[in-house]
Amino acid sequence: MKFTLIIDKEKDEEIVATVHSRTPLIDEIEALICRHADRIPGYTEDDIKLLRLSDIECITVLEGKTYAIDTKNRRYRLKQRLYELEQQLPPSFIRINKSALANETRLDRFRVTYAGSVDAVFKCGYTEYVSRRCFAQIKRRLESR
Repeated sequence: MKFTLIIDKEKDEEIVATVHSRTPLIDEIEALICRHADRIPGYTEDDIKLLRLSDIECITVLEGKTYAIDTKNRRYRLKQRLYELEQQLPPSFIRINKSALANETRLDRFRVTYAGSVDAVFKCGYTEYVSRRCFAQIKRRLESR
């Protein structure tokens, strides 16, 4: 096994591990890095990408699996449950319904539908339903500023 550390203040920080297979040690390294970084690992069918929290617009549960929606409206599978993420994420992430967290800094607007419900519209164009209970809390939060 080789270890290489390159310190370059001009480049974005990135951690790349080339391994033969996933082992408990690799899982432990991944967890350690993610706990101490402003990024979380997002999975696609082929890749693992460390997603910057500032690039995540929404975290939602679809078909029983947790996904992060990024600024380009791409979906990345997350391994943590929504309640675990809610405890780890900074205060800019707010609950908008039972199965979604929104990055408040990436919210574009709230849109009222004909049925009277409210949708959160993100800067990437993604739309997510806002529950009445959560909308009341968001409204109080925004008014207190």
